[in-house]
Amino acid sequence: MGWWNRLTRIFRPRNETVDINNPLLLQWLGIDPDTPKDQLSEATYFACLKILSESLGKLPLKMYQRTECGIVKSDREEIYNLLKLRPNPYMTSSVFWSTVEMNRNHYGNAYVWCRYNGPQLQDMWILPSQYVTIVVDDGGILGEKNAIWYRYNDPYDGKMYVFRNDEVLHFKTSATFDGITGMSVRDILKNTVNGALESQKFMNNLYKTGLTGKAVLEYTGDLNQEARDRLVKGFEQFASGSQNAGKIIPVPLGMKLVPLDIKLTDSQFFELKKYTALQIAAAFGIKPNQINDYEKSSYASAEAQNLAFYVDTLLYILKQYEEEITYKILSSQLINQGYFFKFNVNVILRADIKTQMDSLSTAVQNGIMKPNEARDYLDMPADDYGDVLMANGNYIPLSMLGANYGMKGGEG
Repeated sequence: MGWWNRLTRIFRPRNETVDINNPLLLQWLGIDPDTPKDQLSEATYFACLKILSESLGKLPLKMYQRTECGIVKSDREEIYNLLKLRPNPYMTSSVFWSTVEMNRNHYGNAYVWCRYNGPQLQDMWILPSQYVTIVVDDGGILGEKNAIWYRYNDPYDGKMYVFRNDEVLHFKTSATFDGITGMSVRDILKNTVNGALESQKFMNNLYKTGLTGKAVLEYTGDLNQEARDRLVKGFEQFASGSQNAGKIIPVPLGMKLVPLDIKLTDSQFFELKKYTALQIAAAFGIKPNQINDYEKSSYASAEAQNLAFYVDTLLYILKQYEEEITYKILSSQLINQGYFFKFNVNVILRADIKTQMDSLSTAVQNGIMKPNEARDYLDMPADDYGDVLMANGNYIPLSMLGANYGMKGGEG
């Protein structure tokens, strides 16, 4: 076992501090990490994860090539179909990329193992983020010195696997201080998310007690602890529960039940709860209208809302995905030939039908788009005569302006 000890000393984990909230450590200690507080049960936090993961999942991933004639769709069907249709036998492309985005936001990092059959990409598999550790080969025992490797501890068979850097697609959040590991929003806003959970817990307790607050029981005399507990328990059985709401509570002679009038409006409970929700949404880059807050909506249309969400939030995320996929999936030869991957954002930026038709008509009439390209955008079949650029015949180049002013009639 000497070689193994030497290997573990050379392999230095990127994060050397012990995380007491690590799910593996808590499970090893016999503690369920999700038992005290599960962040996914917080409505705003879950809504933000859902919006981002579904936004990425519904964007088609396209493969293009830069040529002398411009950017054209790729003819590399074997690579393109794998990423577009089914990265592995058990996941569609939409489910695959939305799952990757869910892991990226919830854990701060998402990992995808690319399995090759020789030089050919065979399939792609999502590695559970909580079981992956980034390690650095300080001694260069496996090749290049200080190279980054990914160590995966399989929770099913108990085996450990080590993958090269070029075998794993690594997507991280923008909150990173070393450029290698990302930080999750739930770790950064731990107190805020926990506060939102506590407020929801308080509301749940109110519902359980029939929306009645605490009360003070006044009585004369002296009761021992057992008698007091029995008396309080009897009142709670009448007062608690939604099924007893509005019913009469019997009070023994000489006793008086005085409710504590605690109003949620006085403590600005709902205002604080709403402010907390907006803080969580802002950390994810989610707009208030996307979590059903329309009080200060300043967007003129749904298109303007989607454009703001794309520019402020999705643009960085998509650019990271496109760069990582292009660099690690495509060979250096294909990259030099101009091949690259890009998400089609027209899916979320589509306007209403009238605006679409006006924009496409203008593009076709001014020679920007071919008729068949406009028809393809509308999911319509191509026409035999639609692959020709058209423009107004009265247009002339700027260099020819005034050239016909000195001509006599008929000379032009």
